[in-house]
Amino acid sequence: MTEAARLTRADLEARLRAFDARTVALGDRRAAAVVIAVMRGEGDVPVFPLTLRQAKMRAHAGQFALPGGRLDDGETARDAALRELHEELGIAAGPESVLGRLDDYVTRSGYVMTPFVVWSERSVDELTPNPDEVAHVFAVPLDELDVPTEFTEIPGSPEPVACWPFRGEHIHAPTGAVIHQFCEVVLHGRPTRVDGLAQPSFAWR
Repeated sequence: MTEAARLTRADLEARLRAFDARTVALGDRRAAAVVIAVMRGEGDVPVFPLTLRQAKMRAHAGQFALPGGRLDDGETARDAALRELHEELGIAAGPESVLGRLDDYVTRSGYVMTPFVVWSERSVDELTPNPDEVAHVFAVPLDELDVPTEFTEIPGSPEPVACWPFRGEHIHAPTGAVIHQFCEVVLHGRPTRVDGLAQPSFAWR
């Protein structure tokens, strides 16, 4: 068993507590929240659900994504993250399940996205994906998560694009940037920042 597969709730919570997550002022942007939910997989190995969005979605159709979305009026980012987790995957989790958060990430589509890490004792087999939003759910073991992020260039941008390799595909920022920071901060205890990572043009819309 790899080190990542042996991580406990206490391990994850301690590393997130030691990380000084950055916040970004909204300005004229909109607020959103996403979730990395660590759950029980086969053999009780910790996994997190990664979704593939439905092709009919108006925004980011057919793309890999973490559960999440924009904040409702009067809602906190944490509450929005927990609501979206329940709406998209049927996971009911309370504030006590939130282990911590990562850096706010500004998207080219006009959002300040706040990522939260949530622990659930439920098995990934118990998920009930919302068919209106989720085409498929991948249960990703933490040791599969722990692969080197690749960095590429795009025309007109001095910043590199983060590309997380996944089963023959590449998951770009913003989702790729959040996964990259989770891997650095939570799996390795390295306070890596991601605000200098660009996004490919298809993520701008």
